[in-house]
Amino acid sequence: MASSKIPMVKLNSGHGMPVVGMGTAAPFPFMPENTKSAVIDAIKIGYRHFDTATLYQSESPLGEAIAEAVRLGLIGSRAEIFVTSKIWCTDCYPELVLPALQATLRNLQMDYLDLYLIHEPISVKPGPPSLPIKEEEIVSMDLKDVWEAMEDCQRRGLTKAIGVSNFQPKKLEELLLFAKIAPAVNQVEINPVWQQQQLREFCQEKGIHVTAFSPLGGQGRENGNPVMDSKVLKDIANSHGKTIAQVSLRWLYEQGVSFVVKSFKKERLMQNLEIFDWELTEEDHLKINSIPQEKRLWEVIITKEGTVKSICFQDM
Repeated sequence: MASSKIPMVKLNSGHGMPVVGMGTAAPFPFMPENTKSAVIDAIKIGYRHFDTATLYQSESPLGEAIAEAVRLGLIGSRAEIFVTSKIWCTDCYPELVLPALQATLRNLQMDYLDLYLIHEPISVKPGPPSLPIKEEEIVSMDLKDVWEAMEDCQRRGLTKAIGVSNFQPKKLEELLLFAKIAPAVNQVEINPVWQQQQLREFCQEKGIHVTAFSPLGGQGRENGNPVMDSKVLKDIANSHGKTIAQVSLRWLYEQGVSFVVKSFKKERLMQNLEIFDWELTEEDHLKINSIPQEKRLWEVIITKEGTVKSICFQDM
């Protein structure tokens, strides 16, 4: 499939972003060679948007893959690729934002990013990025000064756009009170079993584009995958001759949401792009809207007592 067939969304920064991105957060232990070969396969198939982060340890193999794709003639230049990366909580201090982005660019072997996101609405004591987070290491983020440092990175031309991840309306309202450059994107978990309609409506009103991670409900689930196990989605998929994954991604697209979907398998990479030449029916939408919602507790932290618990940022 040619990349020209992947629709673009225009961000409030004035730049275009492909609505489908390939995620590069791989399970541990991380194997860089797998990421590099999968990215090259994805570029051959037509992907032009790649999502990475300091935490994922995938910046270097992603940069190597894009550089190799240029050498192989798969793309004309790095400018044909949209790259998103994210600053981790340990660097969410005003004086550490610029050095963190500069390190990301060195890892990627690039002069600029297309989009740079604050990964979480918290700061953690400086140090190597890791999970789980220890509760005693979480500190309140100086959001105003951190965002000013993000704005400075955009003004320097080190990133074309800036944004956030895992921010809810309350935190976005706080940010918008002082932001000179509004966030272009808020990347959050959205899928048919966690639709986040209120958040999507808020972002639309404020001109902030929403990108979905875990669009197939894949990570952090202890009791199966409620998206891929959904009878409602299975029945809809069967009626269209599509997969459950394709129905979920098509639903997101019809909601005006872009998404980053993670798969290193070539067949699935191809299937994830085969969603633009058909539509869900009104009845399909009513059925999907009726799916019980499951709030996912994304972040695991270690308490001071040494026990493990989960936290989420839905009210932040």
